[in-house]
Amino acid sequence: MTKTSEALIEIAQKMVRDLRGLKFSEPVHTVYDPLEYAWLAHEQYLERFASGPKRVLFLGMNPGPWGMAQTGVPFGEVQAVREFLKIEATIGKPTKEHPKRPIEGLACNRSEVSGKRMWGLFQERFGTPKAFFAEHFVANYCPLVFMDQGARNLTPDKLPAREMGPLAEHCDRHLAEMIRILKPRFLVGVGQFAEMCLTRVCRNSGIDLGDGSREKSVKILRILHPSPASPAANRGWSPAVEKTLVEQGIWEEKRAKRA
Repeated sequence: MTKTSEALIEIAQKMVRDLRGLKFSEPVHTVYDPLEYAWLAHEQYLERFASGPKRVLFLGMNPGPWGMAQTGVPFGEVQAVREFLKIEATIGKPTKEHPKRPIEGLACNRSEVSGKRMWGLFQERFGTPKAFFAEHFVANYCPLVFMDQGARNLTPDKLPAREMGPLAEHCDRHLAEMIRILKPRFLVGVGQFAEMCLTRVCRNSGIDLGDGSREKSVKILRILHPSPASPAANRGWSPAVEKTLVEQGIWEEKRAKRA
């Protein structure tokens, strides 16, 4: 284990302790924290893939019910976690489990579209986890899953301000520490909410914002969220995201294959 992964494990464990005392009211009915019941898988993700500074940090909002909620891995579509990342770990159960959203871990046969699109693009582009994680890392702003009484997913931006405030305080601090540890040049918000969180945290932390070319400066940008709820994502998410990342100087344009 490297100092980088050790540091990320330490701040993730602190996040678990900090969030444990938060209370949420209606419409929130059930809250899952995969960093608790799926800790072994999340720890393995950090140990294996956060092995040093990263050039690019992708940031999502919070876990999906069939992704990280099941696997403990950001955008953790089950098949991608098992077959591409090759993470094997025992997944426990949340203290309070909603009957309509059972945690089946790596045995879950549901697929999360967002995670399938994300890790599918990375696998197609880089081939192996080693090649991808050499310069990239994927994280979420908030580790908690929120559901209403009917098990409908609630995103953090839908929480009342009085409850979002304390949550954001802990998540902002964790994100600032993650940026300090990983030292990325490019911060990529997966969707508008994540981009706004990155901008706020960097400004409040005194991080030098620029185009990513100066030493210790970072560039913040947004890519299209891969959610199937987005009509734009359903019209060709991967080509759109590749185009953005190439135009922003993060990825090189693919060379045409010779006949």
